[in-house]
Amino acid sequence: MSAKVSVKGADQDPLFQYLSQAAGEPRWNFTKYLVGRDGKVIKRFDSKVTPDAPELATAVEAALATP
Repeated sequence: MSAKVSVKGADQDPLFQYLSQAAGEPRWNFTKYLVGRDGKVIKRFDSKVTPDAPELATAVEAALATP
């Protein structure tokens, strides 16, 4: 997690290949992906959504409430 990886392009990291296929490529730095317990992407949040945004908190709480 501390190494730099490619999030787009021909040498795209496998994690970002999966996230991009499931919810779209990141458009800018700090794009956030919410992944459920089952490993499926629930939602992508653009970089304009701050980590303390109500919509992000609500989505995380809903994901945590899902068994």
